[in-house]
Amino acid sequence: MNMRDQKPAVPLAEPVLSPVNRSGIPVPPSVDASAVQAERIGNPGEYPFTRGIFPDGYQGRLWTIRQYSGFGTAEESNERYKFLLDQGQTGLSVALDLPTQCGYDPTHPMARPEIGKVGVSLSNLSEAEILFKDLDLSKISTSFTINGTAAIIYAMYLAVADKQGVPRSKLTGTIQNDILKEYVARGTWIFPVRPSMRLIADSILYSNEVTPRFNPISIAGAHVRDAGATAAEEMAYTLANGLAYVDELQARGGDVEKFAKRLSFFFYVHMDFFEEIAKFRAGRRLWARFMKERYGVKDPKAQHLRFGVVCGGSSLVAPQPYNNVVRVAVETMAAVFGGAQSIFTCAFDEAFQIPTEFSAELAVRTQQMIAFESGIARTVDPLGGSYFLEQHTDRMEEMILKVMGEIDTYGGVEKAIEDGWIQMRLAERGLERKLDTDSGHHVIVGQNHFRKTDEEIKVGEVFKLDSTIAQRALDKFQRVLDTRSQSAVDAALARLSQAAANDSENVMPYLVDCCHAYATVGEMVACLKKEWGEFKEPVNL
Repeated sequence: MNMRDQKPAVPLAEPVLSPVNRSGIPVPPSVDASAVQAERIGNPGEYPFTRGIFPDGYQGRLWTIRQYSGFGTAEESNERYKFLLDQGQTGLSVALDLPTQCGYDPTHPMARPEIGKVGVSLSNLSEAEILFKDLDLSKISTSFTINGTAAIIYAMYLAVADKQGVPRSKLTGTIQNDILKEYVARGTWIFPVRPSMRLIADSILYSNEVTPRFNPISIAGAHVRDAGATAAEEMAYTLANGLAYVDELQARGGDVEKFAKRLSFFFYVHMDFFEEIAKFRAGRRLWARFMKERYGVKDPKAQHLRFGVVCGGSSLVAPQPYNNVVRVAVETMAAVFGGAQSIFTCAFDEAFQIPTEFSAELAVRTQQMIAFESGIARTVDPLGGSYFLEQHTDRMEEMILKVMGEIDTYGGVEKAIEDGWIQMRLAERGLERKLDTDSGHHVIVGQNHFRKTDEEIKVGEVFKLDSTIAQRALDKFQRVLDTRSQSAVDAALARLSQAAANDSENVMPYLVDCCHAYATVGEMVACLKKEWGEFKEPVNL
C-alpha cells in the first residue's frame, strides 16, 4: 500500500493543549522575570543542588548508559550483556524473572510457568557464576532490579566476586532494594513491612562496610508512576520512602553522614518535557534540605540526591511502535536536562515484548546520539535561569510537599502502606489516567489520536523465547542439588535462622555464607519466612 492509498488519520476527539500539566500545576503561556526568585537558583554543585550535584556536570563524568536486560537462562543473558557492552553500553542492568523476585525456586509449582520470562532465572550461585562469566566485575557497574530478594541477590553478587577473586571494595553498581514501593505498586513483596525494613537496613549498613562504592538501595518512584501516580506524586512518595529508610537506618545505629552518601534514587521520565525536568530539580532541592535541616547532615555528598531514570515504560504504546523511538529520545533529553546520573532507555518494542537485539541496540544508540551529537550535555543545567523552568520547579516543589504532608498527616509511610491507604490513592490515579487516555483528553499519538482507521500493527522483528529454557533451568538446578554439600547448606541455613531471630544481628554475612554453600533463593527465603512471616495485603484492596 502506498501513501496515496492510506486513509487519513481519524482522531477520536479534537486534541487540545491543556493549560494544566498532569501533576495539576497550571502552565502559563508565558512567564517573566517577576516569577523567579533569583536567590533560590544557586550554582551547579552547590547547596541545595537545584542545578545539579556536580559543578562541571557531564563534562566531569557522563551519565552511565544502561539497558535493562535479562531473559531466559544465565547463558542467554550473559550473551546479551556481552553484545550490549560491545555496542558501547557502559553498565549492566539485570532483569530477573518473577520466581527469583518472589523467592521461589524453579521447582516450585508457582514458578515453573514464569521461569526466564520477564528476566533471567537466578536461583543459586551457580547461575550467577554463569551470568557473569568472562565479565570483569571490577570494571563493570551492575544494577539489579530486585526488591523482595534484593539482599539475597546482593549476597550472591558478593559470592561471585569472591569466586572471581575481585576485591569487594572494587564493586560498583546498585541493587534496587526498595520494598516500600513494592507494597503499593509492584507486588513482589515477601515479608511484612517491619522485618523487610530491617533487612534493607542490614544490607545498606553491611554494604557501607564491605562494598563502599556500591549503592545498596535505589529508592524508586518508577513503579508508582507506572501504577498511575503523577510526576509530583512519584517524587513525593519516593522522598517519603527515602526518609523512612533514613529513620530506620539511624534506629539500627547507622551514621547518616556515612550511609546517606550511598543512597540512590530511581525515577521514570515521561513525555511532559518541562514537568519532568522541574520534578528532578525540585526533588534534588528538597532532599538536600531534608538531609541538612531534618538530620543535621553537613557533608554535601550526603545531601546529594543521586538518581537514575528509565525512559519509556508506561509512556510507550503498542500502536505505531516506531513512534516510541521519538518518545524515548524526548524523555532522554529531559533526563539529561534534569541531571540524571544513569539512564536506561526502553526499546521501542517493550510495550509488547522483550527487546530484540535490533531494538536494544537502537535504544543504546539513542543515548549515544544525545550524549555525543546533540551538544546538550556540554553545559551544566543549560535551562537554569529560565523564567518558566524556575517557576515551574517552585510549583513542583510545592506540590511534592503537599503530597508528603498528606502522608505525614495520615501517620507516615509504614502505616499508610499497612492500611492500604497509598494503594487506594494509586488505584484511583491509575483509573483517572486510563479514563483520560480512553477519552482522548490525554493525547497519545498513534493510539487515541492520529491513528489510521485501516491500520495494521507492524511490530517489526519478533522476539522469540526459547521454549526449552524452563527445562534447561530445572536440569541445571537439579545438578546443583546433586553436587553441593547438603551438610554445609543445612549449617549455613541454621546460622541464618538464628541471625534472623535476633533483631540486633545483621543477617547479611549469613546470607553470603548461604550463597557460598549453594543454598538456593527459595531455601533462604523459606528460612526467613519461618522467622518473620509473610505480608498480607490489606483486605480493603
